[in-house]
Amino acid sequence: MTRPVVLVVDDDPGVRESFRLILEDHYDVVDVPDGPSALDVVRASAVDLVLLDIRLPGMDGIEVLERIKALDEGIEVILVTAVKTVRTAVAAMKLGAFDYLTKPFELARAHDLDEIVGRHPAIEKLHGLVAQVARTSTTVLITGESGTGKELVARAIHHQGPRREGPFVAVNPAAIAETLIESDLFGHEKGAFTGAHQRKLGKFELAQGGTLFLDEIGTLRAELQAKLLRVLQEREIERVGGTRPVTIDVRFIAATNTNLKEAVGRGAFRDDLYYRLNVVPVVVPPLRERIQDVPLLVDHFIRRDNRRFHKRVEGLSPEALAALNAYRWPGNVRELENVIERCVVLAEGPVIQLNDLPLDVSLPQQVTKVRAAEALPLNEATDQFEQQIVLRVLERVGWNLTEAGRILEIHRNSLRVKLARWGIRAPGQR
Repeated sequence: MTRPVVLVVDDDPGVRESFRLILEDHYDVVDVPDGPSALDVVRASAVDLVLLDIRLPGMDGIEVLERIKALDEGIEVILVTAVKTVRTAVAAMKLGAFDYLTKPFELARAHDLDEIVGRHPAIEKLHGLVAQVARTSTTVLITGESGTGKELVARAIHHQGPRREGPFVAVNPAAIAETLIESDLFGHEKGAFTGAHQRKLGKFELAQGGTLFLDEIGTLRAELQAKLLRVLQEREIERVGGTRPVTIDVRFIAATNTNLKEAVGRGAFRDDLYYRLNVVPVVVPPLRERIQDVPLLVDHFIRRDNRRFHKRVEGLSPEALAALNAYRWPGNVRELENVIERCVVLAEGPVIQLNDLPLDVSLPQQVTKVRAAEALPLNEATDQFEQQIVLRVLERVGWNLTEAGRILEIHRNSLRVKLARWGIRAPGQR
């Protein structure tokens, strides 16, 4: 699927990089430093949205806006302006601008400790530790399984601390191609390598005055571990292709879902870097170890998703909640969050029922229901359970027997025989 294209026009490379960081997960981002370059892009390719700074060298943003609209009236333009020029931005909206943003800006997200939901003693201890460590600039190492909320903890530390007005920059080395990691972290100078047409600031510089969050730090390859150690020691970096060091003022928070101490023992991670990062260790427990927090998390996600999707879901049925409490949650809080979002989006009534849950989540509860039917002989209970599973799969694949057979790992003809024996027909079938 083709992603929407966003054109960022700003003469400040830091602003362009900040927009790219915010948008690149969901959009294709093109950035240019001036008006003529922006018009060249609009003429040459399809653009869905333009983020346009008003104060540009040479041709100002108002003129660029008029020319973009002359080229393609359908392109939406959002003006980016300093507070002092808001009146100009509002006036420009009369020329066709969709809206305006004011600098400085950041993503509208909640980062309070209240976002770390739970009353389990481990979560209450986590709250206290976050509040305590946030007041300092010391380096923190957050450990926990995937999906437990390590980045949420890192953001809470940042936004509770003295650097809250500075940027929070997150980077996951595992998600970046090996050939690009060094440039992404340290930046590069123009001409440093083929394709380096202009200077690019790396994540270290983009985080100046704020916090750099290094997720999945255990995936960092050996030579970059050595360079990161030097950054932690010297508090300066050198861009790829650069000749002068750049001093940085950044707080470091790292996270890992692996045992770094074991990695040190295997020689896969530098021991000196490990001790530099592990100044204050913060452990985020898996959801299965605090299952009593599931109802609180469910309520939290339902309230949030009701606002997001304009729904009025009131809660879960007792059977559905029992299924969530019985599930082991290998994907932790992130998996629960996704399950609730899906249920809220698809909900047709005020209460989420057991049958509304994904099959793998609801199965343990279905097993419990069958086991509780003590009055049934074993063969009848087994047959009843089999019917429930088959019907759930058929409903989810729109009664496509071939697809259901693939999921259940039986031939579609065998599935037809079972349905005939049970006297079950597809909806609408006589």
